[in-house]
Amino acid sequence: MRKTLLAALLATFALAAPASAQNYPSRPITVVVPFSAGGPTDAMARILGERMKASLGEAILIENTTGAGGSIGVGRVAHATPDGYTISIGHLGTHVANGAIYKLNYDLVADLEPIALLPSNPMVIVSKNAVPAKTLKELIEWLKSRPEPAAAGTAGAGSGSHIAGLAFENSTGIKLQYVPYRGTGPALNDLVGGQIDIIVDQLSNSINQIRAGTIRARPARSRNRSRQAPRPPQPAGADTYAATIETRRPFTTTTFFTVLPARCDCTATSASASRSSSASEVSGAAVIRPRTLPLI
Repeated sequence: MRKTLLAALLATFALAAPASAQNYPSRPITVVVPFSAGGPTDAMARILGERMKASLGEAILIENTTGAGGSIGVGRVAHATPDGYTISIGHLGTHVANGAIYKLNYDLVADLEPIALLPSNPMVIVSKNAVPAKTLKELIEWLKSRPEPAAAGTAGAGSGSHIAGLAFENSTGIKLQYVPYRGTGPALNDLVGGQIDIIVDQLSNSINQIRAGTIRARPARSRNRSRQAPRPPQPAGADTYAATIETRRPFTTTTFFTVLPARCDCTATSASASRSSSASEVSGAAVIRPRTLPLI
């Protein structure tokens, strides 16, 4: 993974700036996390940053630029100089759903260049310990029986926790009252403190609190069960990731992460362009577009 990401970065920005490709990187690289520190996206970025630093030999700076479901942080990268020194990390909420939810002053497809698909993160439904339900089936029954919708923490409209919550509602017929935060890190703190009722959260964000017993977990379905996932009580014969509950349609949710810098359309001499199969001639010069590399 580390060598593949390094190759992707070098290939992408070598095409964008042939004259300086051999010197890249020559200064620190900033990875913009569109959520607050302490959450799952922040954790993923910091782990990745350490690996990148070892491979690239330059400092990797983590910048938390929050707000509007992550769209402000992504915009920070979309409007940055496309030289490979400002990179966005995000997921289906920040780089897909936000395009339909917010009126953005950038284009998620045209202004960013995907260079690496990072590990995905299974989701888990967590509640404060005061919620009496112990199983997923009991939780759904409790949510349906409430006179008012339960308070569900999210990282903002369009975030992974919000989208997963909507999927949970649609699958079970429950209703939730969403409480937006600048990341699921602070939302989790309020869940532990009893200020909100539940979060449909990424497992990596909640796992330590689940193990400590400060919150209670009921797994959502995932295509691949995490070996770190807890096994909360279930009715006899029920599978943890296929709980015996009636739903309108299967509830399966996983959050993927990706790394994207600003897309660059740069001009170079024809001699430089001839070395790249992605170059096309335009008025005697070559317009070079970095190639998207399918990475896992």
